[in-house]
Amino acid sequence: MLVVTRKANESITISDNVEITVLEITKDKVKIGINAPKEVKIFRSELKTLRQTNEQSAHASGTAIEQLLNLHKQEEK
Repeated sequence: MLVVTRKANESITISDNVEITVLEITKDKVKIGINAPKEVKIFRSELKTLRQTNEQSAHASGTAIEQLLNLHKQEEK
Protein backbone atom coordinates (compact mmCIF):
# COMPACT_ATOMS: atom_id res chain seq x y z
CA MET A 1 0.00 0.00 0.00
CA LEU A 2 1.27 3.43 -0.91
CA VAL A 3 0.65 6.03 1.80
CA VAL A 4 0.62 9.66 0.67
CA THR A 5 0.17 12.74 2.82
CA ARG A 6 -1.90 15.49 1.22
CA LYS A 7 -3.35 18.78 2.42
CA ALA A 8 -6.67 20.31 1.40
CA ASN A 9 -6.78 21.14 -2.32
CA GLU A 10 -3.80 18.88 -3.08
CA SER A 11 -4.21 15.84 -5.32
CA ILE A 12 -2.62 12.66 -6.62
CA THR A 13 -2.85 11.19 -10.10
CA ILE A 14 -3.26 7.50 -10.91
CA SER A 15 -2.53 6.11 -14.40
CA ASP A 16 -2.58 9.49 -16.15
CA ASN A 17 -6.40 9.59 -16.15
CA VAL A 18 -7.59 9.38 -12.52
CA GLU A 19 -7.08 12.33 -10.21
CA ILE A 20 -7.98 12.25 -6.51
CA THR A 21 -8.20 15.61 -4.76
CA VAL A 22 -8.53 16.30 -1.04
CA LEU A 23 -11.43 18.77 -0.89
CA GLU A 24 -11.95 19.22 2.83
CA ILE A 25 -10.48 17.99 6.09
CA THR A 26 -12.49 18.08 9.31
CA LYS A 27 -11.96 16.58 12.75
CA ASP A 28 -12.99 13.04 11.80
CA LYS A 29 -13.56 13.08 8.03
CA VAL A 30 -11.74 13.72 4.80
CA LYS A 31 -13.80 14.71 1.75
CA ILE A 32 -12.22 13.69 -1.54
CA GLY A 33 -13.10 14.30 -5.16
CA ILE A 34 -12.36 11.78 -7.90
CA ASN A 35 -11.97 12.84 -11.51
CA ALA A 36 -11.95 9.80 -13.79
CA PRO A 37 -13.31 8.67 -17.17
CA LYS A 38 -16.90 7.38 -17.09
CA GLU A 39 -15.78 3.84 -17.90
CA VAL A 40 -13.75 3.66 -14.66
CA LYS A 41 -15.95 2.10 -11.98
CA ILE A 42 -15.63 3.73 -8.58
CA PHE A 43 -17.24 2.13 -5.52
CA ARG A 44 -17.03 2.80 -1.81
CA SER A 45 -15.35 -0.29 -0.34
CA GLU A 46 -18.31 -1.14 1.92
CA LEU A 47 -20.62 -1.15 -1.12
CA LYS A 48 -18.25 -3.37 -3.06
CA THR A 49 -18.18 -5.84 -0.16
CA LEU A 50 -21.98 -5.73 0.11
CA ARG A 51 -22.32 -6.31 -3.63
CA GLN A 52 -20.02 -9.34 -3.46
CA THR A 53 -22.00 -10.73 -0.51
CA ASN A 54 -25.27 -10.26 -2.41
CA GLU A 55 -23.85 -12.01 -5.48
CA GLN A 56 -22.70 -14.94 -3.34
CA SER A 57 -26.12 -15.13 -1.67
CA ALA A 58 -27.88 -15.04 -5.03
CA HIS A 59 -25.67 -17.84 -6.30
CA ALA A 60 -26.35 -19.92 -3.19
CA SER A 61 -30.09 -19.29 -3.54
CA GLY A 62 -29.95 -20.28 -7.20
CA THR A 63 -28.15 -23.51 -6.29
CA ALA A 64 -30.74 -24.29 -3.60
CA ILE A 65 -33.58 -23.70 -6.07
CA GLU A 66 -31.95 -26.04 -8.59
CA GLN A 67 -31.60 -28.71 -5.91
CA LEU A 68 -35.27 -28.37 -4.95
CA LEU A 69 -36.35 -28.57 -8.60
CA ASN A 70 -34.24 -31.69 -9.14
CA LEU A 71 -35.70 -33.25 -5.99
CA HIS A 72 -39.23 -32.46 -7.19
CA LYS A 73 -38.51 -33.99 -10.61
CA GLN A 74 -37.22 -37.18 -8.97
CA GLU A 75 -40.35 -37.43 -6.81
CA GLU A 76 -42.56 -37.15 -9.91
CA LYS A 77 -40.94 -40.21 -11.53
